[in-house]
Amino acid sequence: MGHYVRLFLKGMAMGAADVVPGVSGGTIAFISGIYQELIDAIRALNLAALRTLLRGEFAQFWAQINGNFLLVLLAGIVSSIASLAQLISYLLAQYPLLIWSFFFGLIIASAIYIYRGQRFSSWQEWLAMAVGSGCALAVAFAPTLQLEPSLPVIFGAGAVAICAMILPGVSGSFMLLIMGLYPSLIGAVVDVNLAVLAVFAAGCVCGLLSFSRFLSWLLHHFYATTLALLTGFLVGSLAVVWPWKRALTTTVDRHGGELVLRSELLTPWEYGNVIGDPRWATALAMMVSGLVLVFALEYIGVRKDKN
Repeated sequence: MGHYVRLFLKGMAMGAADVVPGVSGGTIAFISGIYQELIDAIRALNLAALRTLLRGEFAQFWAQINGNFLLVLLAGIVSSIASLAQLISYLLAQYPLLIWSFFFGLIIASAIYIYRGQRFSSWQEWLAMAVGSGCALAVAFAPTLQLEPSLPVIFGAGAVAICAMILPGVSGSFMLLIMGLYPSLIGAVVDVNLAVLAVFAAGCVCGLLSFSRFLSWLLHHFYATTLALLTGFLVGSLAVVWPWKRALTTTVDRHGGELVLRSELLTPWEYGNVIGDPRWATALAMMVSGLVLVFALEYIGVRKDKN
């Protein structure tokens, strides 16, 4: 029972992260130790599993897709989004420095934790980590596009966004912002445009099933190199969650809220001169809180393993 409670809480953490633009649920899955199990479970949702279900072999189907794992995790994600979305959005709007600082510390500690558990030794692993970091940085500073929201483009955007969402350090909503499609999709949700939403969902399903198979194959055949690549994504995402930044390009959503498309990273001193109080002491305390949380969870996990 305790295992499912912890899994539910990890799902809640994933849902909370998905609410924050620039942070993905895949990041939380990666740093909480359930990433490979999640990818394998998604990969198991295939035609063979569907045929098993259609034959009426429900118990075998449920075991094949790791149903208990997916159900509890999804329940945590949905519960978090339903109950915490407004709170997290409020905190991000009112206390952005503190929220970004907490995630910054969380990601640094997670990268240290992963490196300690799997020390990268070969040049291939270090190269994979550099490539991962470079890709995440390229996404963070990519110029904003303005794609025409046609149905084929919406389908492709769904596939790209869902792939980004399951990668550590890359946010699906951030990718939609870069493509210039975020306002259109939010508008489709508000207007209940079923055609657009169905095409986007189809793109998500196709992207998720195909990309999860590829990721699962990599993790099973090139574990250390793939782990280094994913760690690189995590390290590169520090540029996205850097607390002291200034918005360069923004847009307005349907509710009049501001969406940041591009940002400039500042030092705390530059932030103080340009924007206002950098609150560096409080921000540092929040970074330390993120560090302490990860290492405390690691310590608890080690003690449980010993017992």
